[in-house]
Amino acid sequence: MLDQIQNTRLPERFPYSGVDSSFGIDLDVLKALRREWVADFNWKTEQDSMNQFNHYKTPIENLSIHFVYEKSPAPNAIPLLLVHGWPGSFLEFAPIIDQLTKEATTSTGKTVSFDVIIPSLRGFAFSSPPPPSWTITDTARILNTLMVDVLGYETYAIHGTDWGSAVSYDMYDKFNATIGAAHFVFLPFYPQTPEELAAGSITLSEAEQVEEQNAMNWANTGDGYFIEQSTKSSTVGLALHDNPVGQLAWLGEKFMNWSDPNAGTGPSLLNHNEILRSVSLYYLTETFASSVLIYSQNPNTWKTEYSKARNDAPLLFSSFKYNVGFWPARLVSKLGNLVLYRNHDFGGHFPGLDNPPALLEDLREIGSFWSR
Repeated sequence: MLDQIQNTRLPERFPYSGVDSSFGIDLDVLKALRREWVADFNWKTEQDSMNQFNHYKTPIENLSIHFVYEKSPAPNAIPLLLVHGWPGSFLEFAPIIDQLTKEATTSTGKTVSFDVIIPSLRGFAFSSPPPPSWTITDTARILNTLMVDVLGYETYAIHGTDWGSAVSYDMYDKFNATIGAAHFVFLPFYPQTPEELAAGSITLSEAEQVEEQNAMNWANTGDGYFIEQSTKSSTVGLALHDNPVGQLAWLGEKFMNWSDPNAGTGPSLLNHNEILRSVSLYYLTETFASSVLIYSQNPNTWKTEYSKARNDAPLLFSSFKYNVGFWPARLVSKLGNLVLYRNHDFGGHFPGLDNPPALLEDLREIGSFWSR
């Protein structure tokens, strides 16, 4: 792999290097990442880090489902299912796993800890690829099976981001007997434009106006990958399958452009090494091509019409300043029983890496409203 990375030819002369990050990843940045991948990155070290956690596989509906499972020593721990998205993986939550299993106190004075379960979406990392017609609803069903039938939990809480928010919201809607609380940092509903918000008499604070503008900028110039993967997922998947530097450019650009501009500085842990280990996981498990299929298999997942879930369980939401989508509290309240909304001025699309203390604190607030 290292020889392939080192020998990949990149342009010596590229007229747009250093011009505008909206063009995509900069050539000099890509070269720097490649140098670090070859000279400084140690996959064995990263494997040892990942293996600190308990990994399992289980067959569900003829699919092999991988998941990380860390139990709290507390007898009344809340089962918490964390669902990642693309281009993420279970690694998104690694910085907060141990802390979630430890007892802490919520803002209301309640004691809380969690049994943490982090599945790999089908076709991601160590989970097997699904049949061609597989949908978000299918994923929601097998993850409920994992929690109830495999692990034996009668009720549990759920968290979702990116595609994981679509899975989690589907579960929140359909499995109202088992989902006791839900926390989101992203939603399977298109953010509204400033004109739509105004038409709904939703006014934004100065900070929220910045977040709204960030979301609109992404919608106007940042979703080219979305169109490609939704319509020609096999083309991009096969084109980059055996090209680690190509995957680094495609995935690395998302990690950098969707995060806080100060990513890599405290409290963010999203540095170059974190990007390299995420890309390495995709490349070495040969799941880049199968991961992008989720887009073409689910073309109608992201809704324009906001609808309330068939569940009165508590819904909590955390907004991070540089996320690629923004939903004010009035919009989130249309979707479920919103009991807590927090807005953070640091972080982006990967808060488990970009602002882990804030995500940890907000997830713990599930304990303030847990009653099952």
